[in-house]
Amino acid sequence: MLRNRIKLLKNWPCLLGMCCFVALAANGAAAQETAADPADDAYARSIVEKADQVRFPAEGFQVDVSIITSKADAETESRKFRVLSKGNENTVVMVTEPASERGQIILMKGRDLWVFLPEVSQPVRISLSQRLTGQVANGDLARANFAGDYNPKVLRHETINGETYAVLELTAVDRSVTYQKVMYWVNQKNFWPFKAEFYSLSNRLLKKAAYEDFKTLAGRLRPTRMVMEDALRGGEKSVLEYGEMKLRDLPDRVFTKEYLKKL
Repeated sequence: MLRNRIKLLKNWPCLLGMCCFVALAANGAAAQETAADPADDAYARSIVEKADQVRFPAEGFQVDVSIITSKADAETESRKFRVLSKGNENTVVMVTEPASERGQIILMKGRDLWVFLPEVSQPVRISLSQRLTGQVANGDLARANFAGDYNPKVLRHETINGETYAVLELTAVDRSVTYQKVMYWVNQKNFWPFKAEFYSLSNRLLKKAAYEDFKTLAGRLRPTRMVMEDALRGGEKSVLEYGEMKLRDLPDRVFTKEYLKKL
């Protein structure tokens, strides 16, 4: 017994060193895990940024959008808009149909929105989340800058019809954006957006969207059809069709209240 105790005491420095090594290794692994978080954030943000560029050009552009809304117990409703956009922060949305609403214009500067009505002398302040028509909010048409409005995180990867998708959770940077949370499926290979789910501040699912019918617009394959379905009331949906997209050199004066009065 005494001999075993003496042997243990002789080996104590080695045992202590081994414990310290294990502790340092564990701390090192934890440090590596912590250090990987910023990289994960950058990876998630790069996916969202590339998906944004697939949906719309980063340069100035013009696109015509038709929105057809259908409900189970009502007639189909149709609206047409012309959108001028520059750099994700400046957008003008003009109503082109129906004729009775022609002349209504929405101006977006950053996350600030105003609507100009022919019969009202002063512009009216509105919000991104306010309904434009059917299932479409103002922000769905005027601002499609997911990378600038949300903090993204990759939750997992899913395989759907043989394609791998990154499933991201997008958390709003503040309450001024269109939705407080978005679940977003993006193709891992080409960064094409596939579908999205939009949530309220209380984490209630509001609507679902699917990005479809990819065609060449403004020199790149983009979704030309977006289907938005009401998650609260079945049978209600809005279909957005994008066409006649072209790049345009839009001067900054286009995106001012003074200029819009001329329109």
